Amino acid sequence: MILIAGPCVLESRDNVMRIAEALMPYHEDCTKEFYFKASFDKANRTSLDSFRGPGLQEGLKMLQEVKEQFGYKILTDVHDYTQPASAAEVADVLQIPAFLCRQTDLLVAAAKTAATVNIKKGQFLAPAAMEHSVGKVLKTRGFDGPVSYENAKKYNVWLTERGTTFGYGNLVVDMRGLKIMREFAPVVFDATHSVQMPASGGATSGGDASFVPYLSRAAAAVGVDGFFFETHFDPSCALSDGPNMIELTKLNALIEQIDAIRSIVE
Repeated sequence: MILIAGPCVLESRDNVMRIAEALMPYHEDCTKEFYFKASFDKANRTSLDSFRGPGLQEGLKMLQEVKEQFGYKILTDVHDYTQPASAAEVADVLQIPAFLCRQTDLLVAAAKTAATVNIKKGQFLAPAAMEHSVGKVLKTRGFDGPVSYENAKKYNVWLTERGTTFGYGNLVVDMRGLKIMREFAPVVFDATHSVQMPASGGATSGGDASFVPYLSRAAAAVGVDGFFFETHFDPSCALSDGPNMIELTKLNALIEQIDAIRSIVE
């Protein structure tokens, strides 16, 4: 099982290293393919005054330190076509944000690196539409055949579900979409962003983390390749996405439930 976990954004070195150390049991678990996630920049914050992160150069230094000290594989976001080459020198997975999942120049730049490309489904797209984003990466990597789970896995392309816009300031997850997208690529379920309420907190996005366990268990029952959890020692103090993050102390119990459900489904 792919497991992606870490803070939403790189807040400080001490904070990042503390969270990274707490996640070590998942790295040591032979049933998990663990990736430490954190963003060096949050380029789509609701307000211009919101914390964005340390930036590309300083952020990559922090992620490199995590990689060297703990031996983790690293996942981080890229936001424009100038970033993937530098980010891939540290990151094992380059994540395409949901709002940018159709951005051809960004997809092509990420595909030209050796990193796995994880494309988050846009909140505005039907699941089937993600076939085209996967196809852009495959073609850039020299494969001009059919877009399929097997071919995407061979060429290191993932898709991530993080909910679909439903009315104003709310997201829903159509569990059918997990199966649909899994025809095109391995699928990761982003449990914490799926409970986000975009721009519902005034100048920030709100969310309801109490629904994370329910959606996670449902996704495990449907069948996915991995899970994505943004986590923090104290989500109430997190500088980004606190309302939808899961507290570190609650993560293990949920993952044990997911493992149990996956064992039944498989």
